[in-house]
Amino acid sequence: MSNQPLIPFSTTLHVRDTCLCLHAQRAARALARRFDAAFKPLGLTNGQFSLMMALNRPEPPPMGPVAHLLAMDRTTLTAALKPLTQRGWVAVVADEKDRRGKRLKLTETGMAVLAEAVPIWRREHEELEAGLSIDPQILRQGLIEVAR
Repeated sequence: MSNQPLIPFSTTLHVRDTCLCLHAQRAARALARRFDAAFKPLGLTNGQFSLMMALNRPEPPPMGPVAHLLAMDRTTLTAALKPLTQRGWVAVVADEKDRRGKRLKLTETGMAVLAEAVPIWRREHEELEAGLSIDPQILRQGLIEVAR
């Protein structure tokens, strides 16, 4: 037996009931499952949808701002891009202003997949928000504040 003090079970219950990190993780997993299932007919995951939406800009963005927007490091972003580039949905192109830099561009095929995904996202999002017992904008604002 260890001489470490035992943590009372009441502490476990308190953490279970009040931990913002735990509740955010659980909510993120539930949302991921929901949107993964909705996007499955397109062969797309919710993470890929978010990444491709982050690339839907007038000019192909550099990797840094995309990684920042998605709260990823560049290595994680590079790994997330791999299946999208293999499928021909995203192209990694040289930056015309700085050949050392890379820009991320949706291909025509990628844009077509994204165009099919947006109505699915809208439908799922409307259903999700309609089922919430709180104002979705308050929830969004709270999550934005936590992510700062």
